[in-house]
Amino acid sequence: MKNIARNELLRNIAIIAHVDHGKTTLVDGLFRQSGVFRENQQVSDRVMDNMDLERERGITIAAKNCSVRWKGVKINIIDTPGHADFGGEVERSLAMAGGAILLVDASEGPLPQTRFVLKKALDGALPIIVIVNKIDRSDARPEEVLNEVYDLFIDLGANEEQLEFPVLYAIGREGIAQTTLEGRGENLHPVFDAIIEKIPAPSYDADAPFQMIVCDLGYSDYVGRLAIGKVVNGTVKSSDSMVCIGESGTPKALKVTKLQVYDGVQLASVDEATPGDIAVLAGIDDVHIGDTICTKDFPQALPRITVDEPTVSMRFGINTSPLAGREGKFVQSNKIRERLLKESLQNVAIRIEETEDRESFLVKGRGEFQMAIIIETMRREGFELTVGRPEVIYKRDENGKLTEPIERVYVDCDETFMGVVTEKLSIRKGRMVNLVNNGKGRVRIEFSVPSRGLIGYRDEFLTDTKGTGIMNSYLEGYGEYRGDFPTRFNGSIVADRSGVGVAYGIFNLEPRGEMFVVPGDPLYEGMIVGEHTREVDINVNPAKEKKLTNMRASGKDEACTLTPVKPMTLERAIHFIREDELVEVTPLSIRLRKAVLSAQKRHTSRGGAKTESE
Repeated sequence: MKNIARNELLRNIAIIAHVDHGKTTLVDGLFRQSGVFRENQQVSDRVMDNMDLERERGITIAAKNCSVRWKGVKINIIDTPGHADFGGEVERSLAMAGGAILLVDASEGPLPQTRFVLKKALDGALPIIVIVNKIDRSDARPEEVLNEVYDLFIDLGANEEQLEFPVLYAIGREGIAQTTLEGRGENLHPVFDAIIEKIPAPSYDADAPFQMIVCDLGYSDYVGRLAIGKVVNGTVKSSDSMVCIGESGTPKALKVTKLQVYDGVQLASVDEATPGDIAVLAGIDDVHIGDTICTKDFPQALPRITVDEPTVSMRFGINTSPLAGREGKFVQSNKIRERLLKESLQNVAIRIEETEDRESFLVKGRGEFQMAIIIETMRREGFELTVGRPEVIYKRDENGKLTEPIERVYVDCDETFMGVVTEKLSIRKGRMVNLVNNGKGRVRIEFSVPSRGLIGYRDEFLTDTKGTGIMNSYLEGYGEYRGDFPTRFNGSIVADRSGVGVAYGIFNLEPRGEMFVVPGDPLYEGMIVGEHTREVDINVNPAKEKKLTNMRASGKDEACTLTPVKPMTLERAIHFIREDELVEVTPLSIRLRKAVLSAQKRHTSRGGAKTESE
């Protein structure tokens, strides 16, 4: 018989929210009001968004931990990402939580990414506290939003206990929360009190020896690899001899050199970690997410953390263009391999596979946005590489039929754009599932669309809705293959020789399509310099200069006034390319190119392909 006890001095809570619903701002307020910072301490906003990319994009990418103290109880806060592409982060972070706060915008209501993370929390039988945030917005509709939250809980199969969730109303930016809509709150104390009252203290077997499940990995320049996880049973001292049980089930001996726990946003060294706490062990080299760390005398593994299968794959390879090695520090395939393997250790949703040519690697993950973040991070670290178009991972069902990932897409746009959005998504094999018109000029449409239909569509959607549309999606699962459709209607304008972009040459190409290069840009054969107005690719010379003669012109030469070029971002580049094209990524540049650079070879292979099809 297990002797179940609870550690009443602890609470572990995850914060769930859609992108931009105020989660990180609320955590800032909790820090300030719990006394983590001194009164006169200078603190930047959004303390938890400590990655450069998170601060630039205003989103949470990696799940992070911190702690606050309230009325003698330590509250470990786990900040989860709000984007479904980072679902692996969500799954491993929820493994450490004993409950969750669902933060919902008082105007927008629960959105699809919220649905994804909330489903995971409900499946794990976690109790939920709902906070309706931003009730000071001019378009706030808190009562309607609360009804939508109840509908969402019922839709996700919440049990009766989970449906009786406490509700708080907050203005996260001002650091106030209240239990009713009447009056005005003074501080966030109701949030702290609700956590202590409604979230159960971590339970453990009082007679069991030490067991900890590894939910995250870190690295310190001083103490090396860090294993971060929840202490499930027992206590641990920094000098204890322990073993790590991996996927193979064989215990490997290890020695913990340092034991730390979260204290505010920092790590603090301690002599002992208690059950339920989130501990950080240093000095363990060979450890993976999902492993169990336990005592040498009682090696017993806990159930491993499971994550959803990847749905998208991308090919990462070395940079083989004529400009390779000029801008990056790391260009070799073994350096790229090392970096990708390091990423797969920290990110459980990523899988790395070797390919036949050994110069490139297949990276499998949750979505194109997740891939773009990995590429952008590597680029900032000094890597040069080429990446191919994202491709969905197909599967066969038990009857041998081809299936593909299907996403549920929610579109919120002006009524006038409804036609163009529906038309574009139906071309991509999307099916309209629901349409709500509230009579105020905007419509909410629900579609079921294959994942491959959304690759490259988001930019087009913003253009079609003149930047006013909102599109969100989450993975519904695998469904029957819906057939082929064109990925891009326009061809590429490809440079046919090396050189440097010249205003005269680029100006004369502008009638052919939208240009991506400006005068002074280096060029090489096979580099894509623009998007053609027609379906076919064309080879051109943007380095062409005007021939000068010694004859005087009767009138002045026309000045070459070039159309401004929209900067090529990584996401735009990934969305643009076709199957036979690559994105060349360096620390300073993003270029598009053909996989086969030689125009002659492309022409020959195209002729061969035509003959085969005939």
